[in-house]
Amino acid sequence: MNLLKSSVLLLCAAGLAAQTFQAGAARRDITPREAVPMWGYGDRHDALSQGVDDPLYADALVIDAGGKKLAIVGLDLGRAPADPSLERIRERIKREAGIEYTLIGGSHTHHGPVLELKDEEGKGKGRFDAALRYYRQMEDAIAEAVIEANGKLQPAWMAAGSVQLEGFNVNRHTKLEPKPSDKELAVLRLDTAEGKPLAVVVNWAAHPTTLSSQVLKFSADYVGVLKQALSRETGAAAVFIQGAAGDQSIDRRKGGTKEYGEALAAEAVKLARSLAPAAVVKPSLEAREERFRFKPRVDLKNPIVSMMYEKAFFPELVRNYQDEYADGVRPRLSVALLNGEIAMVAGSGEFFSSHAVRLKERARMKHLFFFGYCNGYHQYFPTIEAAAEGGYGADPTVAPAAVGAGEEMMNQALLWLYQMQGRIRP
Repeated sequence: MNLLKSSVLLLCAAGLAAQTFQAGAARRDITPREAVPMWGYGDRHDALSQGVDDPLYADALVIDAGGKKLAIVGLDLGRAPADPSLERIRERIKREAGIEYTLIGGSHTHHGPVLELKDEEGKGKGRFDAALRYYRQMEDAIAEAVIEANGKLQPAWMAAGSVQLEGFNVNRHTKLEPKPSDKELAVLRLDTAEGKPLAVVVNWAAHPTTLSSQVLKFSADYVGVLKQALSRETGAAAVFIQGAAGDQSIDRRKGGTKEYGEALAAEAVKLARSLAPAAVVKPSLEAREERFRFKPRVDLKNPIVSMMYEKAFFPELVRNYQDEYADGVRPRLSVALLNGEIAMVAGSGEFFSSHAVRLKERARMKHLFFFGYCNGYHQYFPTIEAAAEGGYGADPTVAPAAVGAGEEMMNQALLWLYQMQGRIRP
């Protein structure tokens, strides 16, 4: 009889776990404590940082949907951590928090630290030891933010919504009309079961380049202003995830860092307040990730090509890219489907906006969030027509993956989403 009661209790507990939808949020400061090379502008070369304009943060949201966990992490960095750092972060949060799935994305601020150096002679060791020390500081802080968020898991209600926002971003690449642009501002709002604000995820596509390359101080750019304003107005933790911003600049008519960030925050607050979070009746989470391999369009082993890149940037940085692309350009595609209706598609690079716009149209999802600069960084992914037009962001010098790489990845994401919904058999 006792054995029977125990079995019933275990089955009831398993049933409750399968119906649970929880969320938790936390943040950590990830600002470098020492002078290190700055990421984002080639004309800086290997110039070291000269202080802090405003702090850089890792903002973590952990979602538990029916016993499966997803960590969404927004970083005030130019890109997601490089592979060695990413692997260490993922291994730790899996071990300590049981989190299998992660979407770790950089805001793409051009006033963050270089993340590509390695502890090897000629690749960082000796000249940039401070940067190598920073990587461990960064890894620990990101992992700790996720682990703390996991420790704060509580029953949550959720809502998602989006709006087409005019006058905030422009296509900086093409000279052809009409100029494609992703105007969608998307928000994921989570409240506690008591109705208190818990977290707001903001997804928007525009380069955070309001500050000059001559400024050698760390800054989150407009994203930092946006998050501060959003948290102040809503009382919720703010998580920003950059979109398909490869060809998207801010519309400078909105003003500089502060003005633009506050204007965008006002739109995000308005959207979040228009939503009505509700209990999740059937929580579920499905996720897949794959690394692709594309033939490079540039040969970094060629001494002349290598010399050109080293002059444009600096030798240690280029040598690490030589190592990374020795076996081809290998970007990650990560896809998550939350509660059967909210899709999150993440690519490890600067995807042109048409990739996101077309994917949203073809997927026909209730909500689709596109995360760029996520789970790694493999430079630009122009569309085929953009590669044919050429220009910065589309030429091989900064878009090394084979032409059509972005389309191939988007097709795979589309297939996975339809399979996850049971509309196409695997």
